[in-house]
Amino acid sequence: MKSSISALLLLLSFGAHAATEQALPKADANRIQAHLRFLSHDLLEGRDTGSKGHEIAAQYMASQFAQLGLQPAGDKNDYLQQIAFRQAHLVQDSAKLELNGPDGKTALEYPRQYLTSASLSSEVSELQGKLVFAGYGIVAPELQHNDYANLDVKGKVVVILSGKPTSFPSEEGAHFGSGSEKNRHAVANGAIGMITISTPLAEKVRPYQNLLNYLHMPSVSWLQADGQPANQYPQLQNSAYFSQEAAALLFAGAERSLADIYADLEQNTSPAGFALPTSIHFSKRSEHKTISSPNVAAILPGSDAQLKDQYVVYTAHLDHIGLAKTVKQDKINNGAMDNASGSAVLLETARLLSNLPQAPARSVLFLSVTGEEKGLLGADYFAHHPTVPLQSMVANVNLDMPILTYEAADVIAFGANHSSLQGAVADAVAKLGMSLSPDPWPEQALFTRSDHYMFVKKGIPAVFLVPGLTSMDPNVDGAKKFGEFLHSDYHKPSDELNDKFNWRAAQRFTEANLQIGLTIANDPVRPTWNKGDFFGTTFGQ
Repeated sequence: MKSSISALLLLLSFGAHAATEQALPKADANRIQAHLRFLSHDLLEGRDTGSKGHEIAAQYMASQFAQLGLQPAGDKNDYLQQIAFRQAHLVQDSAKLELNGPDGKTALEYPRQYLTSASLSSEVSELQGKLVFAGYGIVAPELQHNDYANLDVKGKVVVILSGKPTSFPSEEGAHFGSGSEKNRHAVANGAIGMITISTPLAEKVRPYQNLLNYLHMPSVSWLQADGQPANQYPQLQNSAYFSQEAAALLFAGAERSLADIYADLEQNTSPAGFALPTSIHFSKRSEHKTISSPNVAAILPGSDAQLKDQYVVYTAHLDHIGLAKTVKQDKINNGAMDNASGSAVLLETARLLSNLPQAPARSVLFLSVTGEEKGLLGADYFAHHPTVPLQSMVANVNLDMPILTYEAADVIAFGANHSSLQGAVADAVAKLGMSLSPDPWPEQALFTRSDHYMFVKKGIPAVFLVPGLTSMDPNVDGAKKFGEFLHSDYHKPSDELNDKFNWRAAQRFTEANLQIGLTIANDPVRPTWNKGDFFGTTFGQ
């Protein structure tokens, strides 16, 4: 009887909160524009992780949270959660790689034939050993796949294909085919190094030549309490990515050629591994530097006695990629759409929620994260060092690069199909006359590619929210607008504040974001993973 009374009281409380939702305030387009103008200004020089520009942006976010009367949720009663990072730059002329095969020794040319990045584990990296082809380097028992079955790679260097088998489900495959998973399994099987080779599909999606644009990008990792970089595998003494031209040399004199391997891929067959008659000697030098960069966190306390200790978490990354090194004129990557837009929407959502006559039932945590462009690092750090109990976070709504150039009639919530959040998001946006559309690009597995995924890996249901592709104006093609940004402005200095922005679109998307957060925060039932869902089963608390 006591539990029934408690449930009834909770539902009555929910009813009171639901009634409050009927007259929600409108988002202020001028405020959104003002936030975006500041955060994407040239003076911030692209908000690179660890830069003065990002630090200024973080202080701006903190000051806005303080003005709203939100509680600080960083370190020691502060809004900032400072993170120490190791930044490593490759000494470009230090990379030396030689193959020793049936036809003798062959020195490869960096970066024309292979690419390598700075090592976070050691300033001097040297690798010497025999090579073993290990398919995709994937171990996925859930998909009955193990590329290391019957292979001896202990003390050897594995050669693996980039990507994953085409037969794998997109999002699950993205998890199994990720670099972190491939590294983990290589080390678990005793490998001491890794060579990843390009494939015909990789060349179509991301040509080797395009990768040369990232030559000078540093490697970055947050530092653990012992001063060592997180998520690294020092057992892998060196690694590289080979062009197709260089990859063919690895298979010279082997039982199968690279052409044979590629033929398997054309037939959607995952090739089995085998030893290669070639060894490698590969060395390089890296320069290490310790930098600091903060997350910014604030809390709007909930109003329900039973639910206020649970949190709906809003995230948006504040960092961008800083100054371009290969552009002669405008070198500032302002990151207006990526992700000053998401940060501005986050701030306006916080203002609207904090000004409600009654706060939501659950508490709301606003988290402006750093290091997204360096590998989701700020979100990963927070997931490992949360400032509220991890089990108290019920859901994450992530805002990353909403394209605000047209007024959308729908929203896309990547990952909604994995949990009860699908119903919550659909119900929320329906109140605004909007609809929830399915993922239009499932093959890109975007659910695994932004900050929310660090929460997913801790068992927290999450969605990655962006405007949909259906425009309110029948004369405007939303998909075309989205594509234009990706083709012309993404990660380029042209991603700056300009007349392409549609401020009514920004207002409408913010109101959708507000409604979604309120719906989750006021629901008497905590969000759950769908029964049997891969991510819920793999990571669920």
